[in-house]
Amino acid sequence: MSLQQTIEDTVRGLGLELVETERSAGGLLRVTIDLPWKPGDPADRLLTIEDCERVTRQLQYVLEVEAVDYKRLEVSSPGIDRLLRHELDFERFQGEIVDITLKAPIGAAAAGQVNANRKKFRGTLERAEPAGWQIVWTDEVAVKPGQRVSAKRAPPPAQVMAFTLDELQSARLAPMVDFKGRRRTAADVSEQKG
Repeated sequence: MSLQQTIEDTVRGLGLELVETERSAGGLLRVTIDLPWKPGDPADRLLTIEDCERVTRQLQYVLEVEAVDYKRLEVSSPGIDRLLRHELDFERFQGEIVDITLKAPIGAAAAGQVNANRKKFRGTLERAEPAGWQIVWTDEVAVKPGQRVSAKRAPPPAQVMAFTLDELQSARLAPMVDFKGRRRTAADVSEQKG
């Protein structure tokens, strides 16, 4: 059995979800876990330090039995810039601000509205029918603190780009935090602009 499968089975056996496994130089084995989610689950459930400790203890035992060579094990939550990989991840974070990177530049499909070589986008994740996703963004320049903005200035038009998961190189939640310590949502950003 592969290391990835061993770790995934162990984490799932503890009632949690494996998000990512990473091995780096110096023998570090980094495991990122989260609470499993299905449509209808409350969004305010959070992973605890006790969950990470429980997974660490169990993985130390399993990795020793499997004779996996590593120097240090690090188990953590996905953080505010969580990686989105599966369809369920996209459903879970629909309406949030995400950063996506396409495998290939947008090219002629942009019809001159966006640079043809552009591959990276930040915007609000939405469901696109029939079976895909879209990102909605504006290329509005952020207003600096204390800067006056004319009430007559028209906001730039919203742009929409549809995509499928096969077209993505990577997708992450955008790490947007206010200074009160909670993660900002797309609704918070639109309220601030209005």
